[in-house]
Formats: sequence, C-alpha cells, structure tokens
Amino acid sequence: MHARPFPLPELARQLRALPPSLGPVRLVAVDGHAGSGKSTFAERLAAELSGAPVLHLDDIATHEELFAWTGRLMEEVVEPLGRGESAVYRPYDWRARHYGPPRTLPPADVVLIEGVGAGRRALRPWLARLMWMRMPRETAWARGRDRDGEEQRAFWNGWVRAEARHFAEDPSEPYANLLVRQVPEGYEVLPGRAAATSK
Repeated sequence: MHARPFPLPELARQLRALPPSLGPVRLVAVDGHAGSGKSTFAERLAAELSGAPVLHLDDIATHEELFAWTGRLMEEVVEPLGRGESAVYRPYDWRARHYGPPRTLPPADVVLIEGVGAGRRALRPWLARLMWMRMPRETAWARGRDRDGEEQRAFWNGWVRAEARHFAEDPSEPYANLLVRQVPEGYEVLPGRAAATSK
C-alpha cells in the first residue's frame, strides 16, 4: 500500500496562514541530505504559493565555503528581508568558480530557502517552518552522484565528509516541524519532532 500524498495546495495554505517570522516574511526552510529532492520539492511548493521566491543555498555556498556561509547569508539576505527590503546576493557559479551577476530576492509573504544546512541553528530563530526531506543519506548521496556525473566524482567524495561533519555538529532533522517524503504520486508530509513546540 502506497502512502497517501499530502496535497501541496493545502500545505501552501497552511504556510500562508502562519505569522511572519522575519519582518513581513514567513521564511520557510527545506533541508535534507544532498540529493534528497529539496530543490524539486521547493520549486513545486513555490508554484503552489503563486510563485514564491526560492533561495537555493547552492547559490550561497562556494568551493571554499561549503558550510561556512552563515555570515554572508545573514548580511545579504536575512537582515534586508527582516527590514522589509529586497535582498541582493551574487550566486556562485560552481563550474566557473566565481560569483555571477546580482540577483534580487523580494520580501514576499512566503520565501523558501532550500539546501543542505537551511535549518541550521543560526537560521532557526527566523524560520516560520522547517521541513526535512526524509531520505536515508546513502540513498540521497547515490542519487546526487548519479545526477552530477563522473566529472563531479572528486567533489562528491569531499562533500559527503563535509556534510556528515556539518550535521553531526549542527543537526536540522530534530528541529523539523514537518517531514517530507517523496512517494509515487507526490509527497507524504508528516509531523516532525519539533511539531509539538511549533508556534
């Protein structure tokens, strides 16, 4: 028997009904292991939120700062959104290894932030909801390796060590309000360990 998918329009309605968490913004994080489907889920949820802005943490992280980007994110994104202003950041080009032209992230009612580390402790005070993609890390990493191909093999070897170290020091899953799992017809959405203390 397959799990019954949760209707994304209903999830979008629930997120819109939350009180703002960062200035006028409801900042919603989608975290999980690399390769677990965070980007696809966030884009589908954004579509149900009438095109809500999505910040991909792959645009914030760099080869030199796989996880040490908190200060830049706070200064360029969190602080402006908290003032009700548009955030401006320069996305990192992973192949060219340099920053691209500036992008703007408006202070919409709901802003999604997706990527490994989106639920880190430095961001949690500003989150309206934290969602965790429920997939074993070995499965997610295998999917990610298949997606990125042989040319990224050396990168992935370093990445898995860095990701494991990050979540050992700063886990997100225990603080998730919702657990999301991809099923054949969509997504199953279950209460996370932090659901009982959700605002």
